[in-house]
Amino acid sequence: MEVISTVRGGVGGPPADRERETTDRRPRSGRRSRWFWLLGAAIPVALLTVWWLASHLGWVASHKLPTPDSIVVAAVDLWNRGLLGLHTAISIQRVFIGFAIGAVVGLVLGAVVGLSRLAEGFLSPTVGAIRAVPSLAFVPLLILYLGFGEDSKVTLVAIGALFPVYTTVSGALRHVDPQLVEMGRAFGLDRIRLLLTVQLPAVIPAIVSGLRLALAQSWLFLVAAELVGSTMGLGYLLIESQNNLRTDRLFLAILMLAVLGKLSDALIGVLERFLLKRWG
Repeated sequence: MEVISTVRGGVGGPPADRERETTDRRPRSGRRSRWFWLLGAAIPVALLTVWWLASHLGWVASHKLPTPDSIVVAAVDLWNRGLLGLHTAISIQRVFIGFAIGAVVGLVLGAVVGLSRLAEGFLSPTVGAIRAVPSLAFVPLLILYLGFGEDSKVTLVAIGALFPVYTTVSGALRHVDPQLVEMGRAFGLDRIRLLLTVQLPAVIPAIVSGLRLALAQSWLFLVAAELVGSTMGLGYLLIESQNNLRTDRLFLAILMLAVLGKLSDALIGVLERFLLKRWG
């Protein structure tokens, strides 16, 4: 941290001036955030309005497009029976366990490949080939070796989370400012301390971007895992609703996945602000 502070210390003027500038910008920033919130809500409100009109006025057949209020009724029914919460909790558990495992492995693997030319030449071709395999191709193999239980589903989610983190971290570490690295070595930092105190903090934006992509991939791979050989979860609710021609529950499952994906992405945003405040 001292190395990074030394390099960046001269940028942006004295601390008092920077603090005064930040204070002056706060009211304008608050107004801008409110406008951005309203702007972001415009498209969902418009889509909901068109959806309501299309379903209630008969523009689309009811068996293809259920009304918004019928989806609310389906959600209340599943909730009262204890199924909606159970499906949601199981899917969240699978996503976050798999995401955590995949992100850690991707971070370690990306750091090794990004910092070592030897490791890059040795590992990159194999990892690149595995990354090119479609997610559904892993499902039969995982079921064969791990069965239909939680292990196969969590492993598939972990595979989905691994590659975005690996790709962004390895690429970012190759482009860390060489002067920053040399200054760290001049301060007597060994390889591990150099990685933890100089190189990783320098690529925090890339790490956060990788985590965002990894989380999105985790939800995608979760649905792939739950569509095959599952009896619980939002992916199972999707296929079960399709088989029973329950389009209201089908739309409900899709909306739940959208909401959970957005909320989990917001958690990454909180992590990003913490990391940038700590090391940015």
